[in-house]
Amino acid sequence: MLPFERRAPNPAALQPGVLVCILAYSRVPIKPWSQRNRLVIVFRYLSREVLMALTAVSGVLLLIIMSGRFIKYLAQAAAGQLDPGVLFIIMGYRLPSFMVLIVPLGLFLGILLAYGRMHLDSEMTVLSATGMSDRRILGYTQGPALLVALLVGWLSLWVAPAGVVKTQQLFNEQDAMTEFDTLSAGRFQSLGRQAQRVTYAGALSQDRTELQEVFIAERSDPGDPASLSVLIAESGRQQMNPDGSRYLVLENGYRYDGNPGAADFRTIEYDVYGVLLPKPEVVTEITDREAMPTRELLGQDNLRLQAELHWRMALPLLVPIVAFFAVPLARVNPRQGRFLKLLPAVLLYMAYLALLISARGWMEAGRTPAWLGLWWVHVLFLAVGVALNLRTLTAPSAPRGGAHAPA
Repeated sequence: MLPFERRAPNPAALQPGVLVCILAYSRVPIKPWSQRNRLVIVFRYLSREVLMALTAVSGVLLLIIMSGRFIKYLAQAAAGQLDPGVLFIIMGYRLPSFMVLIVPLGLFLGILLAYGRMHLDSEMTVLSATGMSDRRILGYTQGPALLVALLVGWLSLWVAPAGVVKTQQLFNEQDAMTEFDTLSAGRFQSLGRQAQRVTYAGALSQDRTELQEVFIAERSDPGDPASLSVLIAESGRQQMNPDGSRYLVLENGYRYDGNPGAADFRTIEYDVYGVLLPKPEVVTEITDREAMPTRELLGQDNLRLQAELHWRMALPLLVPIVAFFAVPLARVNPRQGRFLKLLPAVLLYMAYLALLISARGWMEAGRTPAWLGLWWVHVLFLAVGVALNLRTLTAPSAPRGGAHAPA
């Protein structure tokens, strides 16, 4: 073959972006079998761009939200309400509930960012020149959207409720723990729901039953918030009685009773002093509706349970609808910048989610009939998507083969 002779490119050996450029501007006719290959390559390219942007955006949002929740749990662990060893376990069980709300938003922003970049780089123009219509791109976008919808449905209907059950079980176990289970050596720790007691131990034994350098401050009179009782001891140990009561036995110390700032403190020196420890509240029943399995929500007459069922079904239905109206919102002029329509698009998404939450509350309160549920919100925003895509949906179909179709 002479150096100046032209040869048709091999589609399988080219990157998708390079391939669409060659298909648009090359004069080599496309064979019928390669037309199907071109569509498959374009579909894979669009899906890859959307899913990569979805992964990046969802990862950032998940990190932000989980960091805020982790700080909250960390504060509870510092106050002695949680065992620090279960923090990451709780976060793992809560992860599906976070993903149910984050992944649809990640897909929506992923489509806006991915397609917005392709419009700025004129890749959409190249695809249009090869005969790829906006209607086909709209249909191709529903491919990854349906995949994400299946993932969200699986998380919302099965995984997230199971995670809530595990989380509630852990919280119930933490509530049943004694002060010695959460006490840390060398740190002041508030105990009780209203922080009625502050405990400090300089050292703890391995079995957490013996303490050294003990300091305990608690309110001696519930009716007088200013009253304070302070116990100081060289050592202490936990003692269990046959009747199930527990005592903290302090040795060689002092007790001070009075009001801070006043001079009428009472001082007691002791060799052995016993402090009755409160019995832990053991709760095994889980009544949170978010923890109920989806099959138990079916056929319920309670409006709150019906609203919970509709909410779980609404989240996967939200995914293809937001993908439907994200495609026209991602269409930008290269001179305008890729972020021009980002703020209005996010506001539209937030309006969708806020209306779903409001409709859930109205359904729980009985303001909307149970048969209507949250379906009317989806129909409303589907109509918004149809309005945004009206020009695409009513446009005449492009000739088969696009720019390379025979005359």
